[in-house]
Amino acid sequence: MALFTLNPLTRKKVNRFKSIRRGYYSFIIFTVLVLLSCVAEMLVNSRALVVHYNGEWFFPTYGAVIPGKKLGLDYDYETNYRDLEAKFEQEKDTGNFVILPPIPYNAFENDLRDGEYPPFPPSLETRHYLGTDTIGRDVAARLIYGFRTAIFFSLILLFVSYLIGVSIGAAMGYFGGLFDLLFQRIIEIWSNIPFLYVIMIVSSIMIPNFFTLIAIILVFGWIQMTWYMRTVTYKEKAREYVMAAKALGASNKRVIFNHILPNTVSIIVTFIPFSIANGIIALTSLDYLGFGLPPPTPSWGELLSQGSNNLESLWIVSSVIVAMTVVLVMVTFIGEAIREAFDPKKHTTYE
Repeated sequence: MALFTLNPLTRKKVNRFKSIRRGYYSFIIFTVLVLLSCVAEMLVNSRALVVHYNGEWFFPTYGAVIPGKKLGLDYDYETNYRDLEAKFEQEKDTGNFVILPPIPYNAFENDLRDGEYPPFPPSLETRHYLGTDTIGRDVAARLIYGFRTAIFFSLILLFVSYLIGVSIGAAMGYFGGLFDLLFQRIIEIWSNIPFLYVIMIVSSIMIPNFFTLIAIILVFGWIQMTWYMRTVTYKEKAREYVMAAKALGASNKRVIFNHILPNTVSIIVTFIPFSIANGIIALTSLDYLGFGLPPPTPSWGELLSQGSNNLESLWIVSSVIVAMTVVLVMVTFIGEAIREAFDPKKHTTYE
């Protein structure tokens, strides 16, 4: 027995979304990428997944730091698992082994070589599949961790800005009057403040971190959804079902949450993919300009800046451009499919 059932109209919208193949498959691929980014340490990490040494098992990826001496090496600091892998390969008869992630480097590690200067080109032998950046850090590692940073930045920004925007917009459209007039003037003033200048001022005073940037963008990010919600709520409150609910004695709270908001879900859902794309672009742009996350935080904008300053090392700029293009195209396909699936004209019957 199913845990929940969808009403026929919602089921019809979901089936319509599934029928738009490029949007549906983009949604599946994008969801898989987000889930994989949550466990990126198992795919991209300088720590081993599993170590078997003298009958003991170790799982360093999510465990404590293991000193080299504990695994038969001659130093007390954290084990270099690539060196340990090479050592165990020479001692095949011992039964000891190491299982490393597919990309055995972390996003902060400098892989330098005697007599050579980074950036180093892609190489299967060194397992730098997309090469290194200008200080020897693995490009693939920084791309993957940069994607995780960008997507969670966008999701948190999306949730909080929609929470504020939907709440204020619904209240403006429903109550109107002085409340509506007051917030209209606030939004008009607020929307004329130059966002980039605010970022520059804050960056000159303090080093912005992940949550500082979210807070600054939130100050301006709630405005667009507020306008949409105000318009749609203003229109919905004049419909017959709202008048009927009021005539039956329903409170304002019940009318808003049980009647108006459920009928505006299509508007909210339609804008979600595009808001995620805007969040990724905003963070990447700020990092590129130097006003975003502080180094050495993995960032697509920082990689893009490195690549544009070192065009002779094409693997840097091409990697981040391809990654950004693929992700943003997928998000656009998802947004178009959702907009098509939730279009009221597709599910309306006139009599």
